[in-house]
Amino acid sequence: MQWLFWRRSRSQPTAAEVAQQLPPAHASLPERNRWMWLAWRWIRSDGQHLEVSTTRFSSLIRALHQHPHARERWNGWWLAFVRDMDASRLIAELGFAARPSFASELGRRLRLQWLPTTPDTRDLATLAEMLRPSAIDPRWLCSLNDDDLGKLSELVQTPTGEANRWAEDMVMQALLHSIGQVMAIGFQPDLRMRMDDQSQGEQAFRDLPIRLEALRLAVVQHGRLSTQALQASQTVRQQLDLARNAAQTVYNHLDQYGISVGIVFSLRQLRKRMLRIRSLLNTLHAPDAVSASLRLLAQLARESENTRGIKPLFVNNASLTAARVAERSAESGEHYITRNRSEAKTMLKAAMGGGAVIGLTTWIKFGLVDVGLSMFWEGLAAGLNYALSFLLVMWLHWTIATKQPAFTAAAMADKLRNLQEPKQVEGFVEEVVHLLRSQTVAIVGNLLAVVPATLALAWGLSWLLNEPDLIDAEKARQTLDSLHVLGPTLIFAALTGFLLFASSIVAGWVENAFVLHRIDSVIEHHPHSIRWLGAERATRWSAYWRKHISGWAANISLGLMLGLAPAFAQFFGLGLEVRHVTLSAGQLVGAVWTIGLEAFLMPTFWWAVVGVLLVGPVNLGVSFYLAFRLAMAARGVRVSQRARLSRAIRLRLFKHPRSLLWPGK
Repeated sequence: MQWLFWRRSRSQPTAAEVAQQLPPAHASLPERNRWMWLAWRWIRSDGQHLEVSTTRFSSLIRALHQHPHARERWNGWWLAFVRDMDASRLIAELGFAARPSFASELGRRLRLQWLPTTPDTRDLATLAEMLRPSAIDPRWLCSLNDDDLGKLSELVQTPTGEANRWAEDMVMQALLHSIGQVMAIGFQPDLRMRMDDQSQGEQAFRDLPIRLEALRLAVVQHGRLSTQALQASQTVRQQLDLARNAAQTVYNHLDQYGISVGIVFSLRQLRKRMLRIRSLLNTLHAPDAVSASLRLLAQLARESENTRGIKPLFVNNASLTAARVAERSAESGEHYITRNRSEAKTMLKAAMGGGAVIGLTTWIKFGLVDVGLSMFWEGLAAGLNYALSFLLVMWLHWTIATKQPAFTAAAMADKLRNLQEPKQVEGFVEEVVHLLRSQTVAIVGNLLAVVPATLALAWGLSWLLNEPDLIDAEKARQTLDSLHVLGPTLIFAALTGFLLFASSIVAGWVENAFVLHRIDSVIEHHPHSIRWLGAERATRWSAYWRKHISGWAANISLGLMLGLAPAFAQFFGLGLEVRHVTLSAGQLVGAVWTIGLEAFLMPTFWWAVVGVLLVGPVNLGVSFYLAFRLAMAARGVRVSQRARLSRAIRLRLFKHPRSLLWPGK
């Protein structure tokens, strides 16, 4: 009740009052654990001021020393704590994901956030969940002075040495548990079959418990600081190095045959567990056991947030997804970047071809609207129209500008390696210039072709159908109004940029899954495919799909999303539309064909022209920004490095702005 009064009152208890509230040794387990929870929260204070926490800890230690009644109760409480509490799971498991899947791990963390934890437990890991370590805890644990550490060492010493044996046993049990987890990960079939030397990797993991048992016997027989124990510990470290080197070879296989989120997650967990084992070995052999234990406790508190917070879970999962997608998108986007005049001319021609195809797509879209289909079927038909048009552009080796950034951003981020070297930064800036220039050339090529292609098709369809107005005048005016720059056009353009980025995610995911599961090898070597296709054709099909599966996935997914997104948005009453620069330009030309020359006298027409000209940069900017952030997450680029790159890019654009329009000789 006294603690409840303190929590409700504005004044905080003193260290002497906290020490005097220590429960006796015969108190119940929940009561003893509750005092630890309250004392920890009192030391932490508001979680903002380090000096307050260190001062409170120091004053509490002195109070326990100076007051005989408090010292007597502390001795009883500490002996009961050593006797009843199990810390092995805490120091072996805290900081690691308890669930292998995202959904189950999210559910566990939400439970920790919303449901309180009972103090009636003998598991120190459960009690740590109740303590909820914060960011300030590892800081004040590591900032204690020598005087406080000396007084704390006196408090935890027991006449019979029971506390020392308890700590030593907990560390050894945690080592045994951690070694078992490392072996379990190392013997996972997905990892074991991807090691360069499978037999060597198996031997490295298989010998770990043998080396640990030798260490345990040396500690029991000769002591933790003996020469025999230190030599046995060094042998365990060497065996860990062998196991780590064997596990590292899995990355070589992933680079070649596709990335698996589950495998990368297991490898990261394996690395963290090996680091934990090294920390436990350092604690076991430290001359000053109290200081080493506090350092270990600070490390555990620091890592606790990663396994308890919701945000770290999403950040870690996003980085795994980024690593999975960016590698595959980088390969697909490399051919979209031009670096000289010859490549720029080729890009311009390819973009003009893509613009001509979009002219046909525009009139098909107008025709589908006149059919009068229901909301969903009209969206599906429009999506198939877009998808087939994009596939036709791909088959003819042409290009559409707004499809490029989602892929080229990942390709450019592939250059984000060793940014500490000035040459790497210069190379990255040069790649940015090449990319921006490629987008400019592609947009110009699309717009140069879509306008005459739409007009030519309009004339041909009018002559063929003997119908001068392919769309009615009201629909034409509605088209101009919908493209008005002061309307929601730019918002819809940003939404379209997100869909362009999403198509690259789908493409990267599909290509990675295709490579990871070796579908190309199935097509080439499976008996059924050989029987149906023949050996020679199966080989050709295997090579074709390995090379073009990303393009198929990107074009089909983008087309369906552009068509179906407005239909689904309309179902929920949102009224969203897509604004693709080339498609919008084609729609603008179609509206002008129906209205006639008087359209040039309408202010709405010129506002729509400005809107179309701004749609392109918004499409490109949003899709490129999202893809580039994803790629930087996959590369682990720090904030300071991003600022350095931004400054270098601005300096280059200020000195040579013309390089964005056309490459030099």
